[in-house]
Amino acid sequence: MENKPTFRPNPDAKLMDQVREVLRYHHYAYKTEQTYCQWILRYIRHYGGKIHPKELNERHIEKFLSHLTSKLGVSASTQRQALNAIIFLYRHVLHQPLDDKIAPLRSKKQQRPPVVLTQGEVKQLIAAMDGTHALMSKVLYGAGLRLMECIRLRIKDIDLGQKRIFVRGKGGKDRTTILPQQIADELKLHIDKVVALHHSDLKEGFGAVYMPDSLARKYPNASHETGWQYLFPSKKRSIDPRSGEERRHHIMESGLQKAVKRAIGKAGIYKRAGCHTLRHSFATHMLENGINIRKLQLLLGHADVKTTEIYTHVMDRDIASLKSPLDQLDL
Repeated sequence: MENKPTFRPNPDAKLMDQVREVLRYHHYAYKTEQTYCQWILRYIRHYGGKIHPKELNERHIEKFLSHLTSKLGVSASTQRQALNAIIFLYRHVLHQPLDDKIAPLRSKKQQRPPVVLTQGEVKQLIAAMDGTHALMSKVLYGAGLRLMECIRLRIKDIDLGQKRIFVRGKGGKDRTTILPQQIADELKLHIDKVVALHHSDLKEGFGAVYMPDSLARKYPNASHETGWQYLFPSKKRSIDPRSGEERRHHIMESGLQKAVKRAIGKAGIYKRAGCHTLRHSFATHMLENGINIRKLQLLLGHADVKTTEIYTHVMDRDIASLKSPLDQLDL
């Protein structure tokens, strides 16, 4: 972002419209745009909603962020997300420099070990699902993807020949991960259906898909190409909220989240689990099978191996071989 020339939004527009204009200039994802706007509005409303942010300073930001922690009990990551949104407002929209020493009360919530399913529980969960959602769950677990990484896969990201999945990762960090051989045939049949759906859209005068701005400029015809279509498209076309163009977007993440939650209940699993639990389970089971932690780091797309090391705390191999002293008592 620092390499871009200074961009100033329309001074006559309302503040939140200026925020959206700048976010779109910097090509932030629509989901990020919504999140940043929500935090900026919460910040403004925290001080009554009538004071312009220009009249507030670092101490006001600190008090708001401390309030999130002390009164609302938000996590450290949520507090950091709010801070990022507010910093964006001041630096890129208002062009008002901030003191780098903003020091709010930090969340004291400790990071807990991730919830992990056993392989038997994963099997039960997937067996309790069907259709596209079941296939997506297999991809989450079999390739260790994050929810949105799975949702945003394109047809061209699936390499059935090399048994690889190309992932457009968090923070713009792309990587390659494994494609489970067990779902190769199922994926091939699924892709055939998606291709047929795309051809139907083309016949009806549609068939374009969302493309990041830089790619859209570099490859102006790519949005109609089959390879760029979402691997898991929505059932219906919809109007893009930014461009106003009617096209077929990817499936909603909430649909998969609800399907996984229902399957957990059907399978009689009482752990606090969800879509991300499948990624945690992939990582833990790979370590238990002897993968080098550095290789796992690459598969997961972690910038720091310390993030990957958290899975060593929930590995079952050593604990399972231990005996509780209670088991040695003849009760």
